[in-house]
Amino acid sequence: MQHTPKPRSTARSLGVAVAAAVLGAVTACQALTDDPPGPASTVTASPEPTVAKVSPPEPAPSATFTVLAAGDLLPHAPVVRSADGGKDFASLLAGLDPWVDGADLALCHMEVPVAPPGTAPSGYPLFAAPAELVEAVATQGWDGCSTASNHAVDRGYAGVVATLDAFDDAGLGHVGTARSEAEQLAAQLYELERSGRTLTVAHLSATYGLNGLPMPPEAPWAVDLIDTDRLVADAERARDDGADVVLVSLHAGVEYTENLTDQQVDVAAALGASGVVDLVIGHHAHVPQRLSRVDGGPDGAGMWVAYGLGNLLSNQSAACCDARTSNGVLLSADFTQAGPTGPTLVSDVGWTGTTVDISAGHRVHALPDVLDDPGATNLSAAELAARQDRVADAVSDAAPERTGPPEATGPEPVVLPREGTTEDG
Repeated sequence: MQHTPKPRSTARSLGVAVAAAVLGAVTACQALTDDPPGPASTVTASPEPTVAKVSPPEPAPSATFTVLAAGDLLPHAPVVRSADGGKDFASLLAGLDPWVDGADLALCHMEVPVAPPGTAPSGYPLFAAPAELVEAVATQGWDGCSTASNHAVDRGYAGVVATLDAFDDAGLGHVGTARSEAEQLAAQLYELERSGRTLTVAHLSATYGLNGLPMPPEAPWAVDLIDTDRLVADAERARDDGADVVLVSLHAGVEYTENLTDQQVDVAAALGASGVVDLVIGHHAHVPQRLSRVDGGPDGAGMWVAYGLGNLLSNQSAACCDARTSNGVLLSADFTQAGPTGPTLVSDVGWTGTTVDISAGHRVHALPDVLDDPGATNLSAAELAARQDRVADAVSDAAPERTGPPEATGPEPVVLPREGTTEDG
């Protein structure tokens, strides 16, 4: 039989009647007991547990520093005379004080040996510098120099020893020449404390030759000659020993020309392809040469090469050699390590022209400092502009010019002693 539902109006009437009856019974019960009604019961919800929010750790700060490199230190006899016989090289170099002071690691190129004890300084063709030049370089704030050059044995093995002894006495790093076989095997290391960690820079140096002079027979390891395979092996060893950055100084090319030799091009390309060298710093031509990037590098994005930084301090000029020999280049390279475990890579590169004002007593200037103030020199505004143009044309446009000194990002570097600094190893 089919079920017929009740109409909704009938059900609602029945519910109201039942509710009224129940309410009446409750009221009567309260009247009989004479007790007031109790408070309505309440239910308190348990609070939700509080969970402390943990902020993500702050990312480790990046670490940065700037390397500054300069052209050849070539103290001809007139330069030594301008330095009061060698007593005052500081006055000649003072124009670069803010540039050197602002660098985190400043590296020069000592093209000539220091005169051995008991001998006099000398100029071209067999050079020997007064030891006071090394002292002046250290006082200005340079941290070390490359020493492999075609003049490295102009005074024989005694000159090599005198040079490195003078550098040690001045607290400067050095690489490219050696007093023992063990020392030759050692890169020059510099440690920089940045953002709570230590970054290590390794410096290597080699030259194309010795101007026809023989390697000292008693010290066949006295000067590093360019051997690409060995340079790569030395760079790899430095990396394996903990270096974060590897720099290579090459003394190569042909004097007084911006044209590169096959050796310069081929060695730079091989060092770039090795993936273990960060930057190549070139010397020898006595004129500025191209600044460019070759394939490879530690991150595969390329490796910067300054093929020739010209002269930092010399007596060369148009009067003897080539107008471009009055100029040099300050190479500045910024390095950045994004985090404590990441690589330290070149993040920017720039150049700054320098010049020697011979008539003022071989005073060295950064060209941006004097272009707008020619009165600070004995050179005319037109001559200063011409020198600036020569530098700009030589380095080309792969990297920008820097017209102001760098700013240091931390304390001075620690110069680590090279291994085996005595003949006994």
